[in-house]
Amino acid sequence: MRYGFTTGSCAAAAAKAAAYMLLTGKEKRTITIDTPKGIPYKVAVEEITRGESAVACAVRKDGGDDPDVTTGALVFACVALNGRERPPEEGQIVIDGGEGVGRVTKRGLDQPVGSAAINHVPREMIAKEVAEICRLTDYRGVLRVEISVPGGEKLAEKTFNPRLGITGGISILGTTGIVEPMSSQALLDTIRVELNVKKEEGCRAVAVTPGNYGQTFMKTAYGYDLDQSVKCSNFIGNTIDMAAEAGFTAMLLTGHIGKLVKLSGGMMNTHSKEGDCRMELTAAAGIRAGISAKTAGEILDCVTTEEALRILETAGKREKTMEILLGKICFYLNKRAAGRIRMECILYANEFGELAKSEGAQELLQTIMQTGGKL
Repeated sequence: MRYGFTTGSCAAAAAKAAAYMLLTGKEKRTITIDTPKGIPYKVAVEEITRGESAVACAVRKDGGDDPDVTTGALVFACVALNGRERPPEEGQIVIDGGEGVGRVTKRGLDQPVGSAAINHVPREMIAKEVAEICRLTDYRGVLRVEISVPGGEKLAEKTFNPRLGITGGISILGTTGIVEPMSSQALLDTIRVELNVKKEEGCRAVAVTPGNYGQTFMKTAYGYDLDQSVKCSNFIGNTIDMAAEAGFTAMLLTGHIGKLVKLSGGMMNTHSKEGDCRMELTAAAGIRAGISAKTAGEILDCVTTEEALRILETAGKREKTMEILLGKICFYLNKRAAGRIRMECILYANEFGELAKSEGAQELLQTIMQTGGKL
């Protein structure tokens, strides 16, 4: 599969090209940078605007075979002469964000509140590439680099930025400079950032859910908006670890049985590529609850957990089976937590609503709703 390049790589490449054109007076139609991964990035330079004291140009984002909402967007860099002598406390290369690049409004993110949402690795990449041009041309003054992404504010609506308190545009991201197809690390990094933001807000308890599946049920049954939860996708075990490491004292996991049933078998990554034991685990719990071999066979033939629930309901064993499943789920959640963090769980389905909940789950949810998790 073909890898792509991050917005950070695009910003660094555009900044290098703009700096070259500004300081040499020559036009540059392609540019090459070194990514932190060690893979060179050679790209076409677009939308060039040249002036005596500033040059702007763009690089088009290519997500490779793992495209995201920013793929195809133009990442601009405008590099300008400072226009005054360099202040002693100021760096030689000053980096900021312009149109379509978000601003940080909450603590716990990669950059301080008020700063442009250009993470530290992209900032280092930009500074390194522009500094190379300064050395090449023997320029010793201050350069101001402004990164912008026209249309970035609209693109950001499809990202986690509004949830994280980044307003006005997208983030300039990337730790390796490379977008690897189906990158799990990007999701894990996002989860960690969400947890850090809540921790910096003073939260000590956190609600976590794989996604917004079941949002209507949680709103109707508890008056709780799942959008307020940290989204852990399939990485439940990793999220427990990160929450514990961040210092949270309690975590409430809510989710649909179709995903959480896998936890009853000790699967802490619930992605289908890791295995699909939903019907086997449901049937096994059903047998312990007293279903017949025939009913167990019918469950094993099911495609969805909702269908399996209907079979259990007909057999009069749904509630007992769910209690057994929840017991196993809590066992494995607490095994992963290893005493570092209190774990609670609410299990539900579309047709039957709440299926089971741990003893302290509702109380913890009410506390989170009332205090935002500030115990």
